[in-house]
Amino acid sequence: MQSEIFNQNSNLKFNMPLAEILRPKKIEDFYGQQKILDKNSLLRNAIISDKVGNIIFSGPPGVGKTTLVEIISFYTTATLVKLNAVLSGIKELRYEISLAETRWIKSKRKTILFIDEVHRFTSAQQDALLPSIENGTVTFIGATTESPYFAVNKALLSRSRVFKLLPLSEADLNKIVDKVIDYYSFLEDSKNILITQEARKHLIQFSSGDARNLINALELAVSVTPSANSNEITIDLTVAEDSIQNKKINYDKNGPSHFDVISAFIKSIRGSDPNATLYWLAYMIKAGEDPLYIFRRLMISASEDVGLADPNAIIIVNACSTSFDRLGLPEGLHALTQASLYLALASKSNSTKGIFKALDKLKDNNVITVPEHLRNNSSSYKNPHDYLESILDQSYLPHNLNNYNFWNPSDHGWEKNKYEQKK
Repeated sequence: MQSEIFNQNSNLKFNMPLAEILRPKKIEDFYGQQKILDKNSLLRNAIISDKVGNIIFSGPPGVGKTTLVEIISFYTTATLVKLNAVLSGIKELRYEISLAETRWIKSKRKTILFIDEVHRFTSAQQDALLPSIENGTVTFIGATTESPYFAVNKALLSRSRVFKLLPLSEADLNKIVDKVIDYYSFLEDSKNILITQEARKHLIQFSSGDARNLINALELAVSVTPSANSNEITIDLTVAEDSIQNKKINYDKNGPSHFDVISAFIKSIRGSDPNATLYWLAYMIKAGEDPLYIFRRLMISASEDVGLADPNAIIIVNACSTSFDRLGLPEGLHALTQASLYLALASKSNSTKGIFKALDKLKDNNVITVPEHLRNNSSSYKNPHDYLESILDQSYLPHNLNNYNFWNPSDHGWEKNKYEQKK
């Protein structure tokens, strides 16, 4: 695996992070995002043929947003200009746009303007981009960890194509581990990196699909682990745990598994048993389970098991999750416990599963006609606001599904009261 990067080590700065050194420059060296970068994809073809248009890359950290911009810069004849929305304002933006205009007039060379963390730009800053995008002065590429549909102006969104990047798969992360090992083996002062299977699995699991996080952890592990001989370094589980700042989830090999325990925990909540809820929560905490994983499962339960019987449930879980983020351990255990007990004690309803009945019905009825009175600008539609004092007999489902019940309300809590009022 002797790519160009391994032959250029002498030219690299010693203080450059390994994640930056290993950042791929060509599309064939890029790992992950097969859905948007397969051989026949629009984005891949646009990059290789130097026909990239206005783009917004969205996704969590470490999944390749900035790397894709570097790859675009490798294939393009345009000048790539980078701005960070946290550090740049209107003044810097207008200056770069002015340079882009001059560049085009003098040399007919296009400019790609890359704005990292574009969601941090104010509405006014985003609007300042629009004229130069419209007249072709710059090709805009933005990167954001937020949902662009909420964090980016509609006007800017309408002029850009959004590509959503996902956390890297286990297979992709394994390739990155191998790439790091290869890198060290090709150094002038080469190192033979041996990683135990347990350590490799741990690093991949707790990198959470973030390539940068994984590479940083490996770099730290290599730098602090003493060599067994002149050039051999062994990374075991203990080193892996320290380097990625997460301990192995230590469930008893002869006892219940990770999945069995979380299942028992959720079923105890569903069964409204606070004592069992506390027991299984304690079991997970003692084993070293990730509290954020537990909160994710609690959020699912808040909608799936409690739902409309207590609409405050998901608000409570979200608030407790935010509190945990601020408090950390051990104080945050109070918030985690509060969320768990609240769900266990709350009234229960699983009526939200009605959406799956509706989806199944759509499979059976793939030809749907919107009733005339519900169509846009219909003259036969009756507005309920005009009939507040009388009963309005108007159906809202397709004619062949009239009186079909997708929603089956429970006989508990808020949902019961609202349903009885509706009747």
